[in-house]
Amino acid sequence: MWKQHVIETKRGTFEYFTKGQGAPLAISHYFLQFDARGNLFANPFTEHYEVFLINVRGAGNSSPITQDEQMAFSEIIADLEAIREALGFENWAFAGHSTGGMLALQYAVLAQHSLTKIIAGCTAASKAYASHPESMYCADNPNFARIIEIMELLNNPATTVEERQKLSYEWSLMSYYDEEKLKLTISLPNSGKTNGKALDYFRKVEVKSYDARTALTNITIPSFIFGGRYDAQCPIEFTYEMANLIPDAHVMVFEKSNHNPYIEELENFEAFVKETIGVV
Repeated sequence: MWKQHVIETKRGTFEYFTKGQGAPLAISHYFLQFDARGNLFANPFTEHYEVFLINVRGAGNSSPITQDEQMAFSEIIADLEAIREALGFENWAFAGHSTGGMLALQYAVLAQHSLTKIIAGCTAASKAYASHPESMYCADNPNFARIIEIMELLNNPATTVEERQKLSYEWSLMSYYDEEKLKLTISLPNSGKTNGKALDYFRKVEVKSYDARTALTNITIPSFIFGGRYDAQCPIEFTYEMANLIPDAHVMVFEKSNHNPYIEELENFEAFVKETIGVV
């Protein structure tokens, strides 16, 4: 189990969970809520880092969202900076998957002086991924209509817990190379409940203007980019795009993975994480 903490900052109260030893590394996500079970993406990092798994504003016991604008990327980064300062760290590493990967990119763009490195994967540098026909979020993709329906149902308070579980499984299955790996995931301790309000804001507002491509060329800190060869959310070409834009970026492609290489190819992912150690 991960150890729970609550910290007061100049921007509010935030809940986070810690595990591991080593240099500090923060992990968060745009619309997921974590608890003491930790998270399968975060687990491999605990072998080499002291990991801070952070609930952003509106998730868990962190301060509530009082204005929609508080869900903007820039505001989330400002909150993360307030947490770092309250913890007394001059800098730390940041890792993120999917929209957490977008947070990593934005963090490096807005405050790379506070970072030792970023690790970002199965993500994209702009909204262009959602227009790619191989992305389930593209209107031309055969899964698009159902994905939108699932999102709306997850954001509906009237949707029962049982219905939410079925919907989440259906959505998740679209992002796995092998269904057996998804079944394994369900049997493991894990947290990452969807915050419907944040997800709704992301897809209807924030992602509409998301484009960090030009700014990525100014990143000078070590950057580790990874992706799954068969990613159905952020197609692999966007992994290559990020790696090409960031000077001297390290890139790893997981050849038998969809959107979740840290589960689908755990041993290879653990080796990838180990490679990030000592690079500053």
